[in-house]
Amino acid sequence: MVNLRVLSSDDVKYFYNWINDDESIKYSLTVFQRLQSETDIDKWFSKLLDDSGLCLGIEDIDTGKLIGYAGICSISDINMSGEYYIFIGDKRYWNRGIGTYVTNEILKIGFTEYKLNRIMLTVSDINGAGVKAYEKAGFIYEGRMRKACYRDEVFHDKLIMSVLREEWIDN
Repeated sequence: MVNLRVLSSDDVKYFYNWINDDESIKYSLTVFQRLQSETDIDKWFSKLLDDSGLCLGIEDIDTGKLIGYAGICSISDINMSGEYYIFIGDKRYWNRGIGTYVTNEILKIGFTEYKLNRIMLTVSDINGAGVKAYEKAGFIYEGRMRKACYRDEVFHDKLIMSVLREEWIDN
């Protein structure tokens, strides 16, 4: 159904619609809340392409259309750790198991190719579907950052979750 591939500068066009869709970005990067124009998105996207972490586009195999992106940022060679992220901007692909598939593929790359020991993430506590998907992929709840996120004029907590290489291998 989907393929992971390197992002290209042409892929920015997909982000124009996604970032302007409040539902798509509700639980995503805080920076998405501030990007107002295509120029803003272009600047953010160019930094994304220059990042030294793992960043791959999620592409529909049948259409070749980009539907999102995922990867690992803040990679520490010393600590052998990084932070997982995923964004499926095309809502037609939500609730189809794609997030779980992509998460497992990125974990595989992180643990085998990057030799990481720990991959963590943060997720909004009110994003129940996200929490369940991460648990299904092997992430374990570690802690809570109280009132760390502000959406819809309300503060809510962010959960810290992680998976260790040894847990992933046993999974």
